Amino acid sequence: MPLASAPAPTKLIVILAFTRAVYHPLSSRGQSRESLIFPFRRFLYSVFMADKKSASPSDARILSSRVVYRSRVFNVTSSQVVEPGGVRARRDIIRHPGSVVILPLDETRAEPRVLLIRQYRFAAGKSLWEIPAGRIDAGETPLAAARRELIEETGFSASEWKRVLFYYPSPGFLDETMSIFLARGLQRGKAHPEEDERISSRFFPLSRAIQLVMENKIQDGKAISGILWLSRKFRRDAI
Repeated sequence: MPLASAPAPTKLIVILAFTRAVYHPLSSRGQSRESLIFPFRRFLYSVFMADKKSASPSDARILSSRVVYRSRVFNVTSSQVVEPGGVRARRDIIRHPGSVVILPLDETRAEPRVLLIRQYRFAAGKSLWEIPAGRIDAGETPLAAARRELIEETGFSASEWKRVLFYYPSPGFLDETMSIFLARGLQRGKAHPEEDERISSRFFPLSRAIQLVMENKIQDGKAISGILWLSRKFRRDAI
């Protein structure tokens, strides 16, 4: 058992033994109190605090939890929890099944091109340049969802797929994850957008897409992440 996880009486015995075996003999040799106090403090920290430092999210205790809202896309839960470090709080979380994001790359020209889409986003109050993305359906793998979403939103399919990024877009209140897939070997087809989607698409040279990000003309987080990842990879010639 790690010392930090040991019961309090065991910790006290170890501290007394350490003091008797190490601290007192060194002090008796004439070493100053100041030269001994720092390592002694580090020892005490390792005994009492290491368990808190190494705590993981799985150590959080849920005292109560209830679903306060349900929609076809996500649920909202309100929970009373005790988090690592002893923090007790109410956490209202949007529960989402996860999303896939596609970075479609055309390499048939001298400069690679990225396929961007544009659609109106009510939450933002305007149309945004993005890259294709969508929710993972029940029983669907992320790769299968990425293939489906690319065809639905753009009509393109791809012969080569690679997951290049995985992240939490807003972990303060949202448990959604996003997996970005690089799609190469594009083949044109017919798009099948959902009934409430009005999507247009356009290829941009990679240098132009990067410029749009740096000029704050691309404001969609997943598009920014994907384009900057692609920029970095090309600079390293490592795709």
